[in-house]
Amino acid sequence: MGTASFTLRDARPADVPAIVSLIRDLAVYEKQPEDCHADPRLLEAHLFGATRFAEVVLAERAGETVGFALFFHNYSTWLTRPGLYLEDLFVKPAFRGLGIGEALLTHLARLAVARKCGRMEWSVLTWNEPAIGFYRRLGAVPMDGWQVYRLAGPALDRLGR
Repeated sequence: MGTASFTLRDARPADVPAIVSLIRDLAVYEKQPEDCHADPRLLEAHLFGATRFAEVVLAERAGETVGFALFFHNYSTWLTRPGLYLEDLFVKPAFRGLGIGEALLTHLARLAVARKCGRMEWSVLTWNEPAIGFYRRLGAVPMDGWQVYRLAGPALDRLGR
């Protein structure tokens, strides 16, 4: 899939450094760079190892990696169908407004349909009005009444013992 201004493609192992760079750029954008501990070795193992935990689609323009979408499958017991969960979507600020974000989401929606997923979901920071507006324009709706919970760090270690 592509246009005269950019192309989309599945990531390859050689792309890991560019993906890590984009992840770090996303952490800065989300005002949490100190919480980003992206490890290239682990990312490569999780994207391309024996057990693939996630997949990445890259956006390129003139040979430069300018955006990405990292996603994985979840499962809906109520639909008894897999779902596609978008963990990260990011386009470098200098390349926004070219349709890259919409192309990435359209690509994932096509994958979800082809893979017979019942839904596609993601989270967005409540302060990120540009993203919220973008998602609403595409037809996405917020899941009112649902609250995201996270178990991590010492609390996860404690419970997991």
